[in-house]
Amino acid sequence: MSEPSSSSIPLSTTPPLRDLWRYGRDHRSRVVLAISMSLFNKVCDIAPELLIGAAVDVVVNEGQSFIGRLFGVADRYEQLTILVVATVLVWLLESASEYVAVLNWRYLAQVVEHEARMDTYRHVQSLEISYFEDRTSGGLMTVLNDDVNQLERFLDMGPHKLIITAANVVFVGIVFAIISPLLTVLAFLPIPVIVAGSLLYQSRLQPRYAKVRAAAGTISDTLTNGIGGIATIKSFNAEDREVERVRVDSEQYRVVNQDAIRLSTAFRPLIRTAVLAGFTMTLLVGGRAALRGDLPVGLFSVLVYMSQRLLWPLTDLGETLDLYQRAMASCRRIFGLLEAQPRILPGTHDLPLPVRGAVRFDDVRFAYESSPSEVLRGLSIDVPAGETHAIVGATGSGKSTVVKLLLRLYEPTSGRITLDGEPIDQLTFASLRGATGFVAQDVFLFHGTVRENLTYGRPDASDDDVRRAAELAEATEFIEAMPEGYDTVVGERGQKLSGGQRQRLTIARAILRDPAVLILDEATSAVDNETEAAIQRSLEKVSADRTTIVIAHRLSTVRHAHRIHVMEAGCVIEAGTHEELVALGGLYAALWRVQTGETTATATD
Repeated sequence: MSEPSSSSIPLSTTPPLRDLWRYGRDHRSRVVLAISMSLFNKVCDIAPELLIGAAVDVVVNEGQSFIGRLFGVADRYEQLTILVVATVLVWLLESASEYVAVLNWRYLAQVVEHEARMDTYRHVQSLEISYFEDRTSGGLMTVLNDDVNQLERFLDMGPHKLIITAANVVFVGIVFAIISPLLTVLAFLPIPVIVAGSLLYQSRLQPRYAKVRAAAGTISDTLTNGIGGIATIKSFNAEDREVERVRVDSEQYRVVNQDAIRLSTAFRPLIRTAVLAGFTMTLLVGGRAALRGDLPVGLFSVLVYMSQRLLWPLTDLGETLDLYQRAMASCRRIFGLLEAQPRILPGTHDLPLPVRGAVRFDDVRFAYESSPSEVLRGLSIDVPAGETHAIVGATGSGKSTVVKLLLRLYEPTSGRITLDGEPIDQLTFASLRGATGFVAQDVFLFHGTVRENLTYGRPDASDDDVRRAAELAEATEFIEAMPEGYDTVVGERGQKLSGGQRQRLTIARAILRDPAVLILDEATSAVDNETEAAIQRSLEKVSADRTTIVIAHRLSTVRHAHRIHVMEAGCVIEAGTHEELVALGGLYAALWRVQTGETTATATD
């Protein structure tokens, strides 16, 4: 297996905060409320320091205290009572404002996480098949799950902490400036160091966390491949190799994450040193001023507490910035994925009812992006309504591509495809794909019950309809033999069933839709001869009144089709009934002789 990679996951080039603000525009009123509550909470948070200073002032200055002059109260006990009431009120307001602020931020985190996951997944569903050809499912899963969770972890408390930290600097700075301009300068000297250090660390952390997110995507790719291919791994006795593959990727993730952690962890000691410097200057210079009588003792007490209130919260800034950088790395991936524009867009018209099912390809050309050579070269096929047409040919001749173009999973390079005379690029997806029932060569069942898988294309189907579709697909016998019948869980991708059982269920799923156009892409490739014969009998009944397009490798399954189109090198080289093509003696006749053993028999004779 090739090494999985998530390097092709796109990254947004817009500043992530701008993307996030634009994305959350429907919740801006709640953002404003949360910011307001965070700011008010910080005002209440620094008020106790002022009250402590006032209490010291009452004790030291007796009747001449600030509280005494403000309220006209001389008795110190009454002054302290006023301070107690004010303290209780401030603490209650602080607790209430913190509750409202945190509640709103966490609500926003959960809502944005949910909406980001749903919008990203919905957007992924809208992208054309070719988008996924160069991208791994593990890498996309990392964006849809891990990156979205990383964004939630930051929004949960990160903005609140950043706001109260910034507000703390402003509000405490105002108090310092009013009391002592000199101590304001001294106390704030460490802040430029902290800001410069924050910006430096932020710029150095950004590329490291981008590597962490990429490494996480690589691990997800490897694990997805390993779990999805568990049967192949076991059959080739490759368990140890796969464990080693995960070990290498996990070790790489550990190394790049450790590099980021080492840098982010060094931030906190730097802040502590700056805090020590600011606190020491306030204690030394302010204490001397108080001893000289130049600074009231109560105000000195306020500044001592305020210096800690100013600088100590900055020690958490490193952790918050760490969350911020991780979230911004995730944002670039989330919004980069959202910026990918689908190139196959639905039309605006619905098919006129009733849908007859006439399909026509006019000079259709197509080439995959990964290959410069054309897969289809001027393909023209006309399938009248109600007829069964088969497309056969060697592997690589372009048979399955025809079906993908009809369903608009890909867009033709040139030419036109119509359904009931309507160009399919002008039809809505619901109208176009709602008129078709598709059985793919690569059988896929969802993890769920048999009933849930059968009704996937028609959720409102009755039990009788479900049973009838199962009977037509020759699936009733094995379904009813299961322990819980139609309520039996089939496992991821239907792993609890045999290949033939899975294929019969997908045929029943398509039949249940009662489509105008039934498309079978190697629909009997995984069943035995007996089951194939039974399914053929059923398909003859199902296709009697509807257009049916059969892609087949086994010619015996299409010999009764109204018309057989033989493809080679991307175009139809022969067309006709089975008898006409055998009589023609061309490619079809040669393939028929090989599959029926006539060539071998002739050579033996």
